[in-house]
Amino acid sequence: MTRKAKATIVVLSTLILYLCINSLSRILKPTAFLWYEEDKEERSWIASSRFWLDRKSCRWLGVCGAAHFQTADAQFGHHSSSSLSGSNDTESEPWRSFWFSGVSNRSKWDAEEWARREIPGYVFDYAPLVHLYSGEQFWPGDIAEHLNHTNPMLNYTPVQTQWDHPTLKNLDDLNQWEGGRHVFLTTVDDVQSQPPWLEDEKNIPESDEETKESWADWDGRLDGKIPGDTELDCAKWFGLRNQKGEDKNKDSSQSHRLLKQELRKGYGGKEIQDPLQDTPTNQAGARSDAPAILLLMDKGNAVINMRFGNHIGNWEHCLVRFYDGQPKALFFSAHTAGEAYRYEAIEKIGQRPVIYSAKGSHAMYATAGVHEYILPWGLLHDVTDRGPLWDPLLNSHAYTYDFDNDALRASTFNPASPTEWFHFRGHWGDKFYQLSDSRQYRFAGQYHYVNGPLGPRFKHLNRRKVCQGPDSAPCVIKDWIGEDKRSPRWDSVGFGE
Repeated sequence: MTRKAKATIVVLSTLILYLCINSLSRILKPTAFLWYEEDKEERSWIASSRFWLDRKSCRWLGVCGAAHFQTADAQFGHHSSSSLSGSNDTESEPWRSFWFSGVSNRSKWDAEEWARREIPGYVFDYAPLVHLYSGEQFWPGDIAEHLNHTNPMLNYTPVQTQWDHPTLKNLDDLNQWEGGRHVFLTTVDDVQSQPPWLEDEKNIPESDEETKESWADWDGRLDGKIPGDTELDCAKWFGLRNQKGEDKNKDSSQSHRLLKQELRKGYGGKEIQDPLQDTPTNQAGARSDAPAILLLMDKGNAVINMRFGNHIGNWEHCLVRFYDGQPKALFFSAHTAGEAYRYEAIEKIGQRPVIYSAKGSHAMYATAGVHEYILPWGLLHDVTDRGPLWDPLLNSHAYTYDFDNDALRASTFNPASPTEWFHFRGHWGDKFYQLSDSRQYRFAGQYHYVNGPLGPRFKHLNRRKVCQGPDSAPCVIKDWIGEDKRSPRWDSVGFGE
């Protein structure tokens, strides 16, 4: 038998063995293959393909929609200034008027109601600034404009006429359809046809050369132990307790020492802020969950020159925790996880923290550079740099939120802003496209297009700790900026990134 024949037999035998093991595994334990929310519709999704070979290749080999594969080189396109021109008034852009469609009744507020709506000045004083990526293609967008280009669908079925767009004032009416959780704000345009509103180049912040050159790369940072800081001080703001001051997730001191040792190993022996979960306290500090930013398109990152994880709508957030009017720590959201830092460790312009938004994915990081995640050897990574500096305060809408009563209130800063949009329980983008759609493919369990995210109310706003993960999970707050290791990722933190 020739060497070529032997090699052929080995390849065929390996392929047959793989198919047998794969099929048997799916029969014995189908839940083992439910990695993402989209996987729950595996059977109907594969059946949507018109081609028998495609369906079998998808089910047996994990290669779905091979004829639809697209290289990561292609861009959605950048538009000329003429295509982006237009005035920013309510006549040419009627959706702008919906930001003033709320009922304020400001004259009827008593002192108690005023206090519920007033945002302390220090929240604005320490509001983060954002360095968007210099080569970004999808810039920050207005949620009112986003709604003006969508048509709500219950899964893949429209629930109202295409020209009847939802607004900030009535968006929560869509919750009547199965509680809203299977409602998707689907774009009326083909997202791959280069609609200008999706890229929103008109929203690129104007650079200020004087500001750009007026501060050092490491302005305002302290690495390592905070001078004068004690464990008792940290315990006052690290984890919020219930009304009785009881910690429902007490851990022993020994467990904390072991955790800290393992973290020091994982981060090359560098200093790690102790979680301090077991230190009792009856005090709870005020906190700010702003800003929450909607990017109209999230462009997934590329692996082997193929792009995965695209989705319409993209809520990103940074949490700043305050105690006695002083910022103590920040959490930077990144995909389904993120990282937490002491305020003193973060780069600042003046006293305002600086965030770096990644190209395409808009994940948030504390430094400029390359940031690996999920896959090893940098196969999947984000890139950040000192692109246009964006001040979200200049086009923000501020609210206060009472989580226990699920009451969102327009603040004294913008008392006429509507609140109904916040209570929408559905997805702020398209449902992941069917396999029969020429825009869709899947390889190694990764989809080209995934579901649009849920809104800011699903960002774990009642978290006790700074991190977005479950309250029972460890929350590491680093007091240094390190780039040699990535923090552990949480398996499940809900949807909305």
